[in-house]
Amino acid sequence: MMVDSMDMCATRRSGQKRTVRRHGIIVLLSVVICQFVGGGPAWGQVDLQVSSQRDLVPQYLLGLLHAPEVHRELGLSPLQVEQLENLFGKIDGAWFRSRILPVDQQREKIARLEQVVLDWFDQYGTEQQRKRLVQLEMQAQSMRILLRPDLARKLGMTSEQVDRMTELAIATKNIQQRLREATQRNQATDPLREEVAAAVQAEQDGLQTVMKPEQLETLEQLLGKPFDTGQLKRIYPMAPELVPVQHWINSPRLTLKSLRGKIVLVHFYAFECHNCHANFDHYRKWHQKYGEDVVVLGIQTPETPTERQVDAVKQAAREQNLEFPILVDLYSANWKAWSNTMWPTVYVIDRDGYLRHLWQGELNWKGATGDQTIEKLIDELIK
Repeated sequence: MMVDSMDMCATRRSGQKRTVRRHGIIVLLSVVICQFVGGGPAWGQVDLQVSSQRDLVPQYLLGLLHAPEVHRELGLSPLQVEQLENLFGKIDGAWFRSRILPVDQQREKIARLEQVVLDWFDQYGTEQQRKRLVQLEMQAQSMRILLRPDLARKLGMTSEQVDRMTELAIATKNIQQRLREATQRNQATDPLREEVAAAVQAEQDGLQTVMKPEQLETLEQLLGKPFDTGQLKRIYPMAPELVPVQHWINSPRLTLKSLRGKIVLVHFYAFECHNCHANFDHYRKWHQKYGEDVVVLGIQTPETPTERQVDAVKQAAREQNLEFPILVDLYSANWKAWSNTMWPTVYVIDRDGYLRHLWQGELNWKGATGDQTIEKLIDELIK
């Protein structure tokens, strides 16, 4: 895949905020949290043959709880935040690696991790915090909350209402899949984007056309005070710690923990990989441009026998003027720990160790502007 994975949120809002108002209800149709948070299409696979309505409901809980804005909204104390982040350190690796699992396994894995967090809230959270968390999760899930069995029962939805909302959701997923496939093949996507927008709008309109006034009133009470999940940016896991290896180039052994306070650009490459060479100019530029604020860190992961030779890796780094730290991962331990799937792949990690972005493939493949996307994010993180 040679496209920006994070630009594939086909249901992203075109404006800053969009609301639907009916009988006093305000539902924030904010689906910006759409890729990694719920194990979405760009970070995982898409299963259009859903076995139940539940499979269409996004799993956004983990992503929500990684956002500082949500911590404040829940009124978490500094001690609670610290405890929660310690918990993330234990479960985020599994969450991150789940993105490459088949969808049924992915959803099962995420559900188990969500339960770990909910158990933590049962023990350390207040009743008010738990109630508000449920409200934020439902608001983030937008129209798909109507496919939650627990909510459908509370609203007294008929099977016909649930079936209609399910049809609309599946239609949206089908068109989104076509858009992703067209983008990956570098085909024209404008008509498909219009179809996606229309399908998403149809789901949103379903709130007014399918639901009864009294159901909307109940829904308003259940959702609580509106909260714009579209403002959230830190919605991905902590980056996995680097697996120790024997050989480093241009640096003593580093850990991501030791690099807290800096922005880290981790990129997986193999020195005989042509696509990797296409990105080297950008890595060199970033290493020189940003100074101490940003650490460019290469992970040389072999694909060929020559790439398993330490001296050959060092020689190639000298010839290519790669002067940033390079971890020589002869046995692909970090590739496995990160569940990486492609040479090259670039990950952006913020000062607190959280993943913010990934780009798979050449940064400028067929006119792509992955370098600009990453540089814009770096500038924001520096500020």
